[in-house]
Amino acid sequence: MWSFFDYLPATLPRRPEMQHGEAVESPEEEAESPTPADRMFHAVMGKFTGGFSPGSLIIAWADWMIHLSHSPGKQQLLIQKALRKSVRLSLYVGRTLAGGDCAPCIQPLIQDRRFRAPQWQHWPYCVIYQNFLLQQQWWHNATTGIGGLSQHHEELTSFSARQLLDMISPVNFVASNPEVLDATLSEYGQNLLRGAHYLIEDWERTLGGHAPAGTEKFRPGHEVAITPGRVVLRNHLMELIQYAPQTDEVFSQPLLIAPAWIMKYYILDLSPANSLVNYLVKRGHTVYMISWRNPGTEDRELGMDDYMESGVLAAIEHVKQQAPEEKINAVGYCLGGTLLAIVAAWLAQAKQEDFSSMTLLAAQTDFTEAGELRLFIDDSQLDYLDDIMWNQGYLDNRQMAGAFQLLRSHDLIWSRMVHHYLLGQRETMTDLMAWNADATRMPYRMQSEYLRQLFLNNDLTAGRYKVKAQPVALSDIRVPSFVVATETDHVAPWRSVYKINLSMSSDVTFLLTSGGHNAGIVSEPGHPRRHYRISTGLRGQNYIDPERWIQITPEQIGSWWPAWCEWLEHDQSKRPSVAINAVLNLLPAAPGDYVLKK
Repeated sequence: MWSFFDYLPATLPRRPEMQHGEAVESPEEEAESPTPADRMFHAVMGKFTGGFSPGSLIIAWADWMIHLSHSPGKQQLLIQKALRKSVRLSLYVGRTLAGGDCAPCIQPLIQDRRFRAPQWQHWPYCVIYQNFLLQQQWWHNATTGIGGLSQHHEELTSFSARQLLDMISPVNFVASNPEVLDATLSEYGQNLLRGAHYLIEDWERTLGGHAPAGTEKFRPGHEVAITPGRVVLRNHLMELIQYAPQTDEVFSQPLLIAPAWIMKYYILDLSPANSLVNYLVKRGHTVYMISWRNPGTEDRELGMDDYMESGVLAAIEHVKQQAPEEKINAVGYCLGGTLLAIVAAWLAQAKQEDFSSMTLLAAQTDFTEAGELRLFIDDSQLDYLDDIMWNQGYLDNRQMAGAFQLLRSHDLIWSRMVHHYLLGQRETMTDLMAWNADATRMPYRMQSEYLRQLFLNNDLTAGRYKVKAQPVALSDIRVPSFVVATETDHVAPWRSVYKINLSMSSDVTFLLTSGGHNAGIVSEPGHPRRHYRISTGLRGQNYIDPERWIQITPEQIGSWWPAWCEWLEHDQSKRPSVAINAVLNLLPAAPGDYVLKK
């Protein structure tokens, strides 16, 4: 509990220097840190704003209004567009009232599935949704293409306008949604009663800090994360799992996977049918997996260096002890892939040849084109977020989940609310959905370093990122690399991932697969409607930009897993498999203890 005396030293003026018996001001004063009072105020406000900085949004809209007010040509164009849209809508209303079939005056975007049901084509709902789409298009025109408006502020105003429109979409209300009305009439209101029950149940679970309904059917170690193995190393930050061999012979080079600590590791070991770990072990790979500990308030000072030292480097040392004659095939997923690239650059600088190859799954190393997630990353927002984390010692993944959901709000927020609470239809819980609800936390210092140094300042690509006070460069990496990106990734957009081709000095095999950040990686053979593109850029070849690359690289049907495994297994020898060292039986079996901690 903070008191006035906690704030007093920071709020008092600096003591003036004394010279010849008189008080004089120092010519230069050190910049003062934010006071605890300010930080506490931001932390409290963050609970009401969902962790977002009001200042960032206010500045963006003020910038928009100032530049729009000084753009008479843009104003005239917007007035003309509004008049044209009004005329088009009026003509459309007249034709529909006359009873004739008429083409819509505007079509939804390809990814907008809200108005696809046939009920929306009947009066008056056809007019309601056409009016909404015209309004949405006008506001997009109003918030873009304004001279002098910064790109970040343009994106933020356009995004926030879209969020407000999504909130008042006719889909979200009983009276203006024909699908809900039809369901209500046919079921005599039972859908609304079920929806009210679901709403109360979800509200109680949220207040109690419990996972969504249905997740209890997917428990780590029981229904998911059940590939046999054992924890072979544990420290305060991670458990290292070694999976038991399932073949008589195994490939000589071990495989070490570093997932992101923003997620539980078992995204790569879900149900046996879609477990990447299980697939690799059955092919004869010796697989090691880092399982990160879920940090608490006491871990607030853990930084990126700690995750490198006690995480990836500690795991590498253990694997080297078990297979001293072999190099490691290292794999990193999401933020774990970014950290793995930093480790590989540091090892290359130190002339340590521990890696045989490096695989990055949906991992960014250059953040200049990081997609709409950059909307939440600016100095104002990060200062606000720092104070929230400073207060609680960590960032809860539920706070970050809100940002990810806003990127696709009409799919991940409003459409779900309509289906759950208005139509009374529960989604069937899947292993991937249950995993996504198994939240983790990020330590205050680490998350602040990651967002500022990597995301905001792009220090890694610029050669400014330091490991042990020494800058590292991705261009020092010489091992062959396999980089996987996904087509509809909102966390690590594929064009952002592709930029690693501008930094590496080694052969890079780039693979673009269908799906999103998680579903695109969990893409087991036999999964329907999967495809990918793959090509290898050899060291010394000219750069191919992403737009040309996607045009000249043919699409292949199926899962990308076999293509990656063939790349991994090329020229590898095999040896007889050996059981996990029995001395290590003092540590628990997979999935270990850390993954179970809430």
